[in-house]
Amino acid sequence: MSQYFTLHPVDPQPRLIRQAAEIVRTGGVIVYPTDSCYALGCQIGDKAAMERLRVIRQVDEKHHFSLVCRDLSEVATYAKVDNRQYRLLKAATPGCYAFILEATREVPKRLQHPSRRTIGVRIPDHPVVRALLAELGEPLLTSTLTLPGDDVPLNDPEEFRERIERQVDLILDAGSCGVEPTTIVNLTGPEPVITRVGRGDTALFGV
Repeated sequence: MSQYFTLHPVDPQPRLIRQAAEIVRTGGVIVYPTDSCYALGCQIGDKAAMERLRVIRQVDEKHHFSLVCRDLSEVATYAKVDNRQYRLLKAATPGCYAFILEATREVPKRLQHPSRRTIGVRIPDHPVVRALLAELGEPLLTSTLTLPGDDVPLNDPEEFRERIERQVDLILDAGSCGVEPTTIVNLTGPEPVITRVGRGDTALFGV
């Protein structure tokens, strides 16, 4: 059975953030809020925790997990970013977007797309996850909290408890986040390509 923390959505309690970070560091899988919807997260280098994400989502090895990062500097550790891409990222972050970029050697091969050697990265604008990332000092491996058979992500913390409490180690409840996932933007080509329209405004990319 998971632990359950109720966090202030704007000024999250530091003690609970520290405890949440320790759960992640010791192999835990967590549910946490973002600026688009709730998500599942675990430590970037923990293969067993990543497999638990796959089981919860019921996705195979081809599913493209993303990295939730603190800032552009951290993104550049895991993704190759040229000047054009940097300008687009700077204009859109923090915000409700996930970006597909070419992965650097810092990204474990099991996290990269199997054929394209790309990685998804995201810089969210939500006080809880930003505090958690600051405490961790590294990205979270993440996936939207959409369960098999559902059309939209879970948003009700009580439903988290009913449906996945025994599959995760911690639920961070910061109230409703909505049910619209991020807009996904592929930046690996000469022009941005929107691969999923979500909460982030596509007009920013001239699309």
